[in-house]
Amino acid sequence: MFAFEIISKTDSTPARAGLIHTVHGNVKTPVFMPVGTLGTVKSLSPEELINAGVEIILGNTYHLYLRPGCDVIRLFSGLHRFMHWDRPILTDSGGFQIFSLAKFAKIEVTGVTFQSHIDGSQHRLTPEKSIEIQKYLGADIMMCLDNCIRYPADKNEAEYGLNLTADWAKRCKATWLEDGQNALFGIIQGGMHKDLREKSVDDIVRVGFNGYAVGGLSVGEPKDIMLDIAGFTLKQLPDSKPKYVMGVGTPQDLLELVSLGADMFDCVLPTRNARNGQLFTQNGTINICNSRFKHDTDPIESGCTCYTCRNFALAYLRHLYLARELMAYRLNTIHNIHFYIRLMEQMRNAILKNGFEAFKANFYEKLERRI
Repeated sequence: MFAFEIISKTDSTPARAGLIHTVHGNVKTPVFMPVGTLGTVKSLSPEELINAGVEIILGNTYHLYLRPGCDVIRLFSGLHRFMHWDRPILTDSGGFQIFSLAKFAKIEVTGVTFQSHIDGSQHRLTPEKSIEIQKYLGADIMMCLDNCIRYPADKNEAEYGLNLTADWAKRCKATWLEDGQNALFGIIQGGMHKDLREKSVDDIVRVGFNGYAVGGLSVGEPKDIMLDIAGFTLKQLPDSKPKYVMGVGTPQDLLELVSLGADMFDCVLPTRNARNGQLFTQNGTINICNSRFKHDTDPIESGCTCYTCRNFALAYLRHLYLARELMAYRLNTIHNIHFYIRLMEQMRNAILKNGFEAFKANFYEKLERRI
């Protein structure tokens, strides 16, 4: 069964280290969850994810519902066996993809009618159906269907969205309680309006969930506004529950948000950037296409223990990428995922030793030296 415990806190910031217990194993927090949109983290095998230290991944309800479909995944008793992953899985509700990808989505109090981005076929998603799909997927952590607000949005639109999100949260919980074995998280909305964020927190916490997510961020707003709204919202949420900031972000974002009290993150950045030749290091991001790497015999990052850095030089990685060899995407992704997981481990260890502020200062000092 699901449980969350706080292991350690820092003296100077809300940063904390915790442990999430699920039926498929424990997850140390703060944690980064690689995105497995279609039942795979692009280009990597489950074994490669485990070797990188990944403890939990994210599955995409919208995409898996459309392709391959619940009827296929049910044959395997859920997503874990289907994709050969025996560690925890969190599934989103499908709401964000409907509002960002689907054609002609019609939002009503009862649910959302949308056309598939694949073939234009019409579908209907309600709070009840979202939970039923996630049950078929066998997720350890399920997310309530929410109404994600565009940026910029006026206050009336943001308020309508949070009220709809609150109503849907109640319906999601009622469906989940029918035979719920795993966790269900509620999502906070309210746009960039602090009073609406506070109201959304009150509404969602009153319903009561195993954890809480800060939604509606990283949708085009400036970075300082994102961090301000995230920090304000995180402070309102109960400390006894895991706090999840959805869809964020860069290594700097994760560092700042952990210092604001966030426990969980997901983002496509490490995998997408890898496929675009962007590699993360402690000294900043490098572009593997750069001509200065043509004869470089060093690994991506000195001291990195990932498979890529232990076995291959920058010159080889550049050659593969420019030649559009499939191995390039795989090796780049291995490194970027390893970098993100290692960053979370380093932050956790710093929190456990009450040295988070020193770690944060050292992190930025390395970036500034490069600049």
